[in-house]
Formats: sequence, structure tokens, C-alpha cells
Amino acid sequence: MEWKKADLHVHTPASADYQEPNVRYLDILRRAEERGLDIIAFTDHNTIRGYAAMRQEVENLELLERLNRLTPAEKEQLAEYRRLLGKILVLPGVEFTATLGFHILAIFPEDATVREIEHLLLRLNVPPDKLDDGSTEVGATSDVLTAYREMARAGALVIAAHANSTHGVAMQGFDFGGQTKIAYTQDPNLHALEVTDLESGRRRNTASFYSGSKPEYPRRMHCIQGSDAHRLTADPKDKRLLGVGDRITELLLPETTFAAIKELFLGDDFARTRPYRPAKQPFDHVMAARQEGPNIVQSFFESATRQGGRLRAIICDVVAFANTNGGTIFIGVSANAKTPPVGVDKPEEVAAMVKAEIQRKVTPPVDVTIDTLESQGKKIVRVSVPRGTDIPYSVEGTQIYVRHESETSLALRDEIIQLVKRALEEKAPLPAVAEPAAAEPPAPAAEEEEPLFRIAPPRTGVEIVESEERKGTIYHSLKDLRNGNVVTNVTRKSARRLWRSAITQHEEAPVAGDKITWQGDIGLWKVYGSGSRRRYNLVQRDRTGRIHYYYGVSEDGFHGEWRQFLKK
Repeated sequence: MEWKKADLHVHTPASADYQEPNVRYLDILRRAEERGLDIIAFTDHNTIRGYAAMRQEVENLELLERLNRLTPAEKEQLAEYRRLLGKILVLPGVEFTATLGFHILAIFPEDATVREIEHLLLRLNVPPDKLDDGSTEVGATSDVLTAYREMARAGALVIAAHANSTHGVAMQGFDFGGQTKIAYTQDPNLHALEVTDLESGRRRNTASFYSGSKPEYPRRMHCIQGSDAHRLTADPKDKRLLGVGDRITELLLPETTFAAIKELFLGDDFARTRPYRPAKQPFDHVMAARQEGPNIVQSFFESATRQGGRLRAIICDVVAFANTNGGTIFIGVSANAKTPPVGVDKPEEVAAMVKAEIQRKVTPPVDVTIDTLESQGKKIVRVSVPRGTDIPYSVEGTQIYVRHESETSLALRDEIIQLVKRALEEKAPLPAVAEPAAAEPPAPAAEEEEPLFRIAPPRTGVEIVESEERKGTIYHSLKDLRNGNVVTNVTRKSARRLWRSAITQHEEAPVAGDKITWQGDIGLWKVYGSGSRRRYNLVQRDRTGRIHYYYGVSEDGFHGEWRQFLKK
């Protein structure tokens, strides 16, 4: 396995908006070599003409060579092509413009033919007379999800181009609906997001948003960067106009082939991609995770010792992640990013011990991946747990754990029921297609029921739905806002951390009306904690006039108009 430098978004003069039309294809390859690139993809707008022109130029030179008619200059040119193409993997690709102007990269294997790629573009409704234009504007083409499906079906690597920026499927400020954005970024036929803020240093960058910790975006996405070069070198007057290799992604590959690249993006090892940092320390995946802190998809342990119960806690986290949304466990480092990592002295022994303990205590079997990363010179063991396909999982056959935000807890009765229901739904066979029945007069349309809320509640935190005192003990029904599950008969003594905080506040310090900052029918009444662990208590008035109280909402739970209450 070696780190390979890749720029998977490079334009050529075949794109109508290319800024240096006199550049030759050989010049692009030479520039890629200068930048130390191992892999590039030619991705012109809605055309394969640039890649085809380069291949045709090489084939013409090889024909002249066979006819013994090469001039000295042509002989030198062919030798240079062979040297560079032997050194750099050049993949054919296109940047497709879907409906509403969204841009999608489709990158193909080395042996894909021009005709195959053009046939795909025709299926995606690029007009035949536009196939050679290289224009971003090609009329009414296919929608985003159809494009993903057809590209994947054709064997392409499918990447949402500059997803967080102009023409991107996850750009901010473009009002095309939350459900649409979820579909555009979570579709199984989409393999990666190309983003422009991978190294921004902001805590709320695009990669952290698609880390799998958001309730409405449960699929963690590979996030990479590319130059989107429309010229050889960056424009000195506008640094936003990059050249070849000005924004590079490194890929950890067993070999430099399209098959190896696609295998990487189809997998769930997110430490095999990183932004290239010339003259800087390599990207530290462990430190990036620590800066995000513990959450629903990651946890941290300084060691895996049996003493002190740390090994058992790791096993409980494995079960909780498998029962919830999958996740990653880091061993050898605390969650506090300000403290140096402790490290693991014998990572191979620790990995073998953890794997053996998982095999011995977790039922049914869960297929985890255990490997070693490095952070600040220390070895860290990483345990990657997939979202389980045979839930519920348990420790020693009896103890079922679930993950709730940054806490692993024994599942309560109602949560176990929800896990079993989920398992039955996921395993249910698809219904057989029935023969069409005889036509009947249409039934009168039912009157659509008005929704209870003008805007949806927050997506994290907990709502106390109702409370009842029985024999001196108050029992509560709590709704988990992340998944909508309602758990009944929860007491302050039996509640987990977030729930206990909500119940304590509800029982001892009910909110007073003058403490609420209302904005229409939603409001804020308390902020506590700091940084990534800040929590909010919110309120909402439904259409019947009833007020709903939400406790412990994290930043991940805010959407739409709720965001006005986020503390800057």
C-alpha cells in the first residue's frame, strides 16, 4: 500500500470555458509530472473529446512509427507521451451537467472506450450535436439521481463535483429542499463528494457534516478535493482559478489502477484518503476525529486493558455502533484534542486481543476491521464497526447496547422492540408484483391532514412526551428526536445521561414563560456547555397551541429556521 497523489478533476482545451486554448495535451501531462501527480482524470464538460483527442494523437504517432515515417520532432513527442503515460495514470472522465445545473464527475476505467462514454452521455440526454462542444450548457438533461444510477451502471466512479460550492449538490443557500439534498448526497450510487474546504480548518466543514453523525445524513461520505483546473497554472490575478495539481488528494492504494481506486471509494476506510500537504505534516485523521469529539459514530480509549473495564467498554461500544449507525473506536488516545496521544506500545497484540474478545463475546458475529494509524508519532489502534445487518447484537448473548449521541447504554425494552422491528423491515422480501386489476372508478380523494408543526422539530435531543406518578415515582415517556422512537417508563434513576439531565430539569426547574426567546412558534430557553458539546433547550408551539419542550439539542439537530438560535 502506497500513498498516490491524484487530481481527479482536470479540464482540457476541449472544455469551452478552458482559459488557455493553445495548451497541448502533452503540456498538461508535463505539468502533472511537475506537481508529482500519479493519477489524473480528464473531465471536460459533457464531452469526452479531450481525452479522445489525446489518445488519437498518440495513435497517429504510433501509426507513423509503424510506417517508418516519423520526423525527429514526432519521434521525440511520441517518446515523451510514452514516458509520461507510463508514469501517470490518465483516466477518461466527464463533468456532466444534470438538471438544475448540478455538476457530477463520472470517471471511467483505463480501458473504457470513447464510444461507451458517449453512449452514456446520450442516455443522459446530452444532445448528439452537443457531444463535442464541451459546454456547461447542454439543455434539459437527466436529473441527478438518474445520472448517478446510469453512471454507476456504466462502471464509472461517481463523484459530486465541488459539492459545497457553485453547481454542487450540497451547496449552501440554494433552496431545493432538505429531502432533495439528503437524496443527492446519500444515494448509494454516489461514491464520493469533491469539496473545496477540506483544509479550511473550520469545525463545521463539509467533511465533518457528512461524517455520519448527522441524523438525516447517516451515511458517511468519502470527501476528496480536486483542482477543477481550467488552465495549466493558477491565475496570478485570481487565486481561486487553480492549475493542474493545485488541490491534490492522496489515496492509499495497493496498485495504481482504476480498480484499486474504485475499491477504495466503495469501502468504508476513510483514512485511506487525505488532502495532500506539501511541506507540511501529513493529514492526521486521528487528530481530526478528536477535534470533532465523541459522538454517535466515534469513541476514544487511552488503552484496551481489562483492568478498569476498558476492554469491556470497547466491546460494548462495538455492539452499540453495530446496533445503531456503525462507528469508529480509537484506542491509544483520549477524546481531549489538547492532550498528546498516549499511543499503543504493541498495536498488533492489542488488535489481536480486541478482535478475539469481539469474536468471543459479541453475538451474532460482527465483521469489524482493525488497523493501526499514527498520530503525533504515536501508534493508534482503530476499530471500524459497520452498521449491523443482523441486529440486535449483544454482549454475551444477553446485554444489548445502543449508541445515543456520545453515550453507549443498555437498550431499554422499547428500544429493543424498535431494533427487532428494524431488523424485520430490512429483511422483509420485496412484495410480488400483482397482475393489474380491472379498472375501477377512482375513490374520492381524502382530505389531506394538516401537519402538526409548521416546521419539523429539531433532529437531536429528547422530548418528554408525558409524565405519570406511580407510588411516589415519576415515570416518563421520552421521544428520541434523532429517530422518533418513544421509550416509556423511564425514571430519573434509570435514565441515561442526556435523559437524566432532561428529566431532572423537567422535574426540578420547569421552564418559565419569561425565559423563552420566541421567534414565531419556535423558541430558545437555555444554552449550556461549550464548543462541540454545547447543548440547547428549545420549545415549539404546535398548531393546536400545545407547547413542546426539547432538551439537550446538539448543533447537529438544527435545521431551517432553528439555526437562528445557534450560538456563534
